Amino acid sequence: MTNSEDPEAWKSDLRKRLHAERNALALEERERLSEAIVGSILALDEYRKARTVLGYMTFGSELMTGAFADDALKAGKILVLPFMRRAENRLGLYRVRDLGADLAPGPWGIRQPRPDTCEPVELSAVDFVLVPGLGFSAQGDRLGYGRGYYDRLLAGRRPGTALVAGAFHLQLVDRIPVEAHDVRIDTVVSERSTFLRDGR
Repeated sequence: MTNSEDPEAWKSDLRKRLHAERNALALEERERLSEAIVGSILALDEYRKARTVLGYMTFGSELMTGAFADDALKAGKILVLPFMRRAENRLGLYRVRDLGADLAPGPWGIRQPRPDTCEPVELSAVDFVLVPGLGFSAQGDRLGYGRGYYDRLLAGRRPGTALVAGAFHLQLVDRIPVEAHDVRIDTVVSERSTFLRDGR
């Protein structure tokens, strides 16, 4: 494919391929790879220095993020998770103190904060964001699920907020079509390598 092709068609084809490849990973393999990836994320200086971190709860065959959320709470950090406001086409952010009591199934069965019991948090308070996605490049380009929730959310982040993605190696691709609204990731961590957008 070339950049002269329709970027949305290119993205659609990439999504189908990467989704299928990720879904093909056996559960035991996903668990093993997730443990390695999350371990590397937790060792990043950006995470260790962060006071308030935004994570997400695993959906389908995504990276398993339970250990990330557990570590944030055990380390005394402020753990923030997204709440999907489908009618408004945006994400709300809430502090979670107890992964059992504070979460409930949301759209597509994704566990998310209960707004009736959790405290809302502004994105400006977040130091570190663990960003989900289907595909990533070494340059920090991200392929999301096509709904734009994270691009809209992260467009309002304050300077200096670390954007980090954990991905299985099979989710790394040479190129992703980029449009004006797409937000780039600072660091992409796989089980094989860590890519830093500024080349460090």
